Amino acid sequence: MIVEARTPTRIDLSGGTLDLHPLYLFLDGGVTNNAAIDLWSTVRIETREDTEIHLKSIDTAAELAVGSLAELPVDTELSLLARVVKLYAPQTGVNVTTNNLSPLGSGLGGSSSLIVALSGALDCINGTNLQPAQFVDFGSNLGAQVIAMPTGKQDYLAAVYGGVNAFHFGARGWSREQLIADEERLGEFEGRIVLTFTGESRFSGTNNWNMMKRFIDDVGNCRASMATIQRTAAEMREALLAYDLDRFASLLDREWQSRKQLAEGVTTPTIERMVEAAKSAGGLASKICGAGGGGCMITFVQKGKREAVEAALESAGATVLAFRIARQGLTVETLQ
Repeated sequence: MIVEARTPTRIDLSGGTLDLHPLYLFLDGGVTNNAAIDLWSTVRIETREDTEIHLKSIDTAAELAVGSLAELPVDTELSLLARVVKLYAPQTGVNVTTNNLSPLGSGLGGSSSLIVALSGALDCINGTNLQPAQFVDFGSNLGAQVIAMPTGKQDYLAAVYGGVNAFHFGARGWSREQLIADEERLGEFEGRIVLTFTGESRFSGTNNWNMMKRFIDDVGNCRASMATIQRTAAEMREALLAYDLDRFASLLDREWQSRKQLAEGVTTPTIERMVEAAKSAGGLASKICGAGGGGCMITFVQKGKREAVEAALESAGATVLAFRIARQGLTVETLQ
């Protein structure tokens, strides 16, 4: 049996930290807005006649082979893949090949996207027909085990559903709300977003933990900044539902200014230089994806200024990444 699965990564627009449990409970709920993008995570699984487990990551050039599931270690470079395979426990040996198109340390949720793709493929191999929502819950648990830090759920949700969405978090759990469905509007929206890689990788777990700890300890203005992010995300949801892009740009800037106050290291001199370069060329607002400190940045541009902004960002040392909004989330296909 051969199964292939594919999932999008995501750019987060606002409220990115509000998907962390139990932070959103401290705030009596929150909303995270993001857009799935076509920097795909892909998985191919072939069942074997024996019990051997073979793991291969194309993007990291790492490989591992063991005699059985029981022998599969979870403390190697391929610990993420190993933990997912162990959780779903296929009844036969398997060859697992994966690939991530997003740069390592990009802040685009590549690891989470890969977990969902691998979950979908293994579910198909096992014939268990789990609900995609279960991949979100299982995935966030596995992610926390891998990085030994708090993890949120927005990355997994974008991977499952695709599109531009608001994800609501509260005491009852989470729910999804599609924000832009019209194809013409989706095309315009993605056309005004420039995605760049800053050249600096980041580790989201550390920043997320620092933000949560500062919030719990009531350090500085962390709680006030988090409350502003909560309000900003709620307002951005309304702006995108109304397709008010001027309002969206203003709120994207407010989100970034507030996020920088959450913890030291969210921004860097390199990032600030790139933000200013984009602004001088027609960028209306910029923010780092994920927890900050590096990785990828999005810039929302004035109409007709995309090429100028891209050139300015490249001159500042950034790498422009071509993308489209992924209209679809997890897909699983049985080849034979």
